[in-house]
Amino acid sequence: MADTDVPSPIVPLHIEETIRSIARLHAEHYQNATPLQRAVDRMTALLGRPGFIGALTGIVVGWISLNLLAAALGYHPIDVPPFSWLQGAISVVSLYMVVLILVTQRRADEFSQHREQLTLELAMLGEQKTTKVIQLLEESRRDNPLIRNRVDQQAEAMARPADAPSMLEAIKETRAEAAQINGSTGKI
Repeated sequence: MADTDVPSPIVPLHIEETIRSIARLHAEHYQNATPLQRAVDRMTALLGRPGFIGALTGIVVGWISLNLLAAALGYHPIDVPPFSWLQGAISVVSLYMVVLILVTQRRADEFSQHREQLTLELAMLGEQKTTKVIQLLEESRRDNPLIRNRVDQQAEAMARPADAPSMLEAIKETRAEAAQINGSTGKI
C-alpha cells in the first residue's frame, strides 16, 4: 500500500478549530513582537544550542593555546597568563547572555500570563455551562412523569453556580493552614 493510499486521520471539527485557535494565539504573540524582540529571541535560541557550548569551548581553548604557543616560540603573546583579556571578554559575553535570557524570559512570562488568563476564563465558562446542563437535566427529570421524583442533593449542589470570590477565599484559607502546618513542623 503506497503512502497516498493511507487515509489521513480525520480530526473532529471542534478539535481542529481549537488547534487553529492555539496556533493563532502563538502567531499573534510572534507578530506582536518588535523586530528587536524577535532578534533577541533568535539570539537566545542560538545561544541555547549545544553547538554554542562547543564553539565557545573551542574559542577559549584556541585563545589559550595560541597565547601559550606564541610565548613558547618566543613571540610576544597578545594575552599573557592569567589571560585577563579572555576573562574580560568572558565577563562581557556572560553579561550579554544574562540580559538576553532575561528579556526572552520576560516575554515568555507575558505570553504565559495571557494563556493562564485564557485558561481561567475558559474554565469558568465551562463551569457555567456544566451548571446549566445539570440544571436542565434536573428540571427534565422532575418534569418527566416516567421518572420517579427524588431529591438528589449532590445534583442540587452541582446545579448551583460556583461563587468565585468564595472559592478564592477558601483557597487562601487552605494555603494559610498548610503554611501554618509546614511552619510548625519546620517544613517549607
